[in-house]
Amino acid sequence: MTSLPPQPLSPLDGRYRTAVTGLADYLSEAGLNRARVEVEVEWLIALTDRSLFETSPLTDDDKARLRALYLEFGQPEIDWLAEREAITRHDVKAVEYLVRDRLDTLGLTAIAELTHFAATSEDINSASYALTVKRAVVAVWLPKLRAVIASLRSAAIAHRDAAMLSRTHGQPATPSTMGKELAVFAWRLERVAAQIEGGEYLAKFSGATGTWSAHLAAEPSVDWPSLSREFIEGLGLDFNVLTTQIESHDWQVELYDRARHAGGILHNLATDIWTYISIGYFTQIPVAGATGSSTMPHKINPIRFENAEANLEIAGGLFATLASTLVTSRMQRDLTDSTTQRNIGVAFGHSLLALDNLERGLKEISLAEDVLLADLDANWEVLAEAIQTVVRAEIAAGRSSISDPYALLKDLTRGRRVGAAELAEFVQGLDIGDAAKERLLALTPATYAGLASRLVDELH
Repeated sequence: MTSLPPQPLSPLDGRYRTAVTGLADYLSEAGLNRARVEVEVEWLIALTDRSLFETSPLTDDDKARLRALYLEFGQPEIDWLAEREAITRHDVKAVEYLVRDRLDTLGLTAIAELTHFAATSEDINSASYALTVKRAVVAVWLPKLRAVIASLRSAAIAHRDAAMLSRTHGQPATPSTMGKELAVFAWRLERVAAQIEGGEYLAKFSGATGTWSAHLAAEPSVDWPSLSREFIEGLGLDFNVLTTQIESHDWQVELYDRARHAGGILHNLATDIWTYISIGYFTQIPVAGATGSSTMPHKINPIRFENAEANLEIAGGLFATLASTLVTSRMQRDLTDSTTQRNIGVAFGHSLLALDNLERGLKEISLAEDVLLADLDANWEVLAEAIQTVVRAEIAAGRSSISDPYALLKDLTRGRRVGAAELAEFVQGLDIGDAAKERLLALTPATYAGLASRLVDELH
């Protein structure tokens, strides 16, 4: 058997590439190396701006040419780094050599020795990972999550008055509205999204074991912790002053746990919408040219929600692994985080793919209000809660002598269907006040939804 031409091993880089391509700008190996070049260049500029070691601040033109190393980072740099890393067997060292090489080209050889000055690889990496993850989350992942929340909010408002039979434990229960049920998901996701938006992206820049030892040996008079903080915060990141050789990754643990939490809520949404489709509450809008089954032409399968469900499970497993692995590093440093962090993009990729499926799926369904109303009309027994509660209020007010209203309604309704006429006859015979009786007789399953419609207004 002949070998196939080179193929992507991961479906994220093959079948689903177009859905997740935005993440590759940040969370790919090339995206990481571009950020590493950025950190190296900006550290050079920070050191020369302070005229350390008898250097002079670079001109604006020189700074612009230096920054072009990462702003215009492309295939030539990717290829150069691949060739050099094959020799160095060290990714960050290859980046250092790239910057040094370009300094020679730019006529800035005089400051070459300040490249990677007093920095350990983890100084560069912690800042680079913080930059790439922050940018991927803010520019790509969060907007897609926000789009799903916006779709849910819009649907919640549109269906706020669409009464539906609730199903607790899968059994007929007190009615709600579809809008309120969708609003629950929007509310839950909004809360977690706000937590993610408020999260920190921490980096260190304190040397081999987090002590600034080499820095002080080179120049004892400089306040290196303050300079490092100013440098990291200047990159738009948060500074971690107390570390080992590595930044402790706790911010990543928090982020991945929250992303996993959001994924759990989204998974709940996917399975609920799937179920609503299966019982006919939602109909699926046919997509021209699409095929649901290779043998059953009538079928429209809820594949958007099934794909979302599966990808959320994969993403959740990866996020959990990232969080549990990155929280630990033996003593001052081990290398378990290196391979682990290279899978950040895979976790967010499957999560983004799920979000894309959910966003598209929500646009491909239509509420079947006639089915909702028919289901309600077939389950008048759900008014038993209202009746027994009203009877209890009447007893408390001294307008009824009924001894056990719950048992009374349980005998009438438990495990059996009760129609409108039978329920009305039952209410007419109750020992309660006329006003209470009129309220109960006016109720239908479709009008017994409490404040469901108004609760949608809690979405902001």
